[in-house]
Amino acid sequence: MRIKVVLAKPGLDGHDRGAKVVARALRDSGMEVVYTGIFQTPDSILGAVLQEDAQVLGLSSLSGAHMEYAEELCHLLKENGLGDVLFLVGGTIPDEDAERLKQLGVAEVFGPGTRTGAIVDYINERT
Repeated sequence: MRIKVVLAKPGLDGHDRGAKVVARALRDSGMEVVYTGIFQTPDSILGAVLQEDAQVLGLSSLSGAHMEYAEELCHLLKENGLGDVLFLVGGTIPDEDAERLKQLGVAEVFGPGTRTGAIVDYINERT
């Protein structure tokens, strides 16, 4: 069974080139990827994870609102029995925020310049 990944861009962040590059790399590695597109809400992202029965959620954020969206999604995942979904965040995330995100339940944070192969390997090793 292929690993299913939902990749989402929350809020008003309209820059999705990086998310599309990651989506293609994950697809090329054999994963099934559902890209929700830009301007998503936490509820719509949760709905995609539920509907797609995804094992992985990737959140891409360049807008600086990553803490609010990731924290809300951590709570929503747990409240809906999806605490086992591998939750990853990527984008321009300061180191101190990355540590806080991990404390909240994000499995890993990938910053600018991360090799797509490193993301593929991380997911394959944990699902």
